[in-house]
Amino acid sequence: MKVKVISRSTDEFTRERSQDLQRVYHNYDPNLRPQEKAVEYVRALTAAKLEKIFARPFIGALDGHRDGVSCMAKNPNYLKGFFSGSMDGDIRLWDIANRRTVCQYSGHQGAVRGLTVSTDGRILVSCGTDCTVKLWNVPVATLTDSDDSTDNSSEPLAVYVWKNAFWAVDHQWEGDLFATAGAQVDIWNHNRSQPINSFQWGTDTVISVRFNPAEPNVLATTASDRSITLYDLRMSSPARKVIMRTKSNSISWNPMEPMNFTAANEDCNCYSYDSRKLDEAKCVHMGHESAVMDIDYSPTGREFVTGSYDRTIRIFQYNGGRSREIYHTKRMQRVFCVKFSCDASYVISGSDDTNLRLWKAKASEQLGVVSIFLSRVFAVTLHPREQRKHAYHEAVKNRYKHLPEIKRIVRHRHLPKPIYKAASLRRTMMEAERRKAERRKAHSAPGSIVTEPVRKRRIIKEVE
Repeated sequence: MKVKVISRSTDEFTRERSQDLQRVYHNYDPNLRPQEKAVEYVRALTAAKLEKIFARPFIGALDGHRDGVSCMAKNPNYLKGFFSGSMDGDIRLWDIANRRTVCQYSGHQGAVRGLTVSTDGRILVSCGTDCTVKLWNVPVATLTDSDDSTDNSSEPLAVYVWKNAFWAVDHQWEGDLFATAGAQVDIWNHNRSQPINSFQWGTDTVISVRFNPAEPNVLATTASDRSITLYDLRMSSPARKVIMRTKSNSISWNPMEPMNFTAANEDCNCYSYDSRKLDEAKCVHMGHESAVMDIDYSPTGREFVTGSYDRTIRIFQYNGGRSREIYHTKRMQRVFCVKFSCDASYVISGSDDTNLRLWKAKASEQLGVVSIFLSRVFAVTLHPREQRKHAYHEAVKNRYKHLPEIKRIVRHRHLPKPIYKAASLRRTMMEAERRKAERRKAHSAPGSIVTEPVRKRRIIKEVE
């Protein structure tokens, strides 16, 4: 007779030091754990519920402006420095960590329409409806100080007066040039009071401009004639243009895939394009119930944030058709500008109610202690075991995300009543249009009506 004896050595499970973790040996044979999938499903369900319980995206509001916030800019060299401009011409530099105004600029006589910061983070460029472009010095020393003083004595380094009102401005990612949008696209240098180059294609107003993050000589604009235009500074004329059915309010390049950009449109959707193939959108991002006013990509390039006239902020995956997060508050009005922070951890929004609001990019992410006196937010360094636990929860949620119960919990969002009703009405209208198109096609001659995909439906033509 054969007898199997269970034996183990003491050295295999004894700790060498008292601080060491207990050694645990697992047999991963699936036959020994017939309930493993059921256990994992329960863990995924629990993780999805815990994520909803701890979802507290709103951090705080930054008040100080006396009129609606019209534009914002982030400092590429200083993580906590952030600029905002309002409709009454006021420009402020904020310390996001302490949530206070560091510097207040005299600004413009009319609304501030555009803000951008130079590559080295030392010069702020602003433009407005008073037909002026102003260059300001950024007080770097004030950003590193911890006192609560506010600098109100800043005077512009230069003031450039031009013939038309400006609607947007953007600086090269690498270089000394910046572009303004208005009646035409003007290219400026810091040391010249006149544009060094101007582009014009059509007669309508250009309302936004963005430089390409990889190629400093390429920029994209949107105009009130419903066009999206690509320019190359090495050429004497614009390169390409695509005309859509509705106007695009803003545009943003993907920093990790610089050939792709996304446009925020008036028809409640965002459209991602490949700049090499403009006759078809790569992806259509749906969800808003009113015009999308602004858009900004995360530094990781994996997602972007949008602000809309429907008083909500949404975060989309770069290749996702629906938003993964919806942020709103009772007091927040129409959102005119949104930005990701330079570390992709926070989202800042500016709205018509004169406030800037600070949000977490991940609603359930853990933050440090919030001091009542200084209102500071500190990042938490999690223990490695806790990090592994969070990673495991994300992995099991991702593994079982297709199951109905987990899918329902992960996708569910509480919406204000007006937005919920507007979404319901919009679904009804889209369903009616779809049925009408199907019936028209069914009662027409075969081949006479061609159904266009959604990615091509909103594009009228491409012009080169």
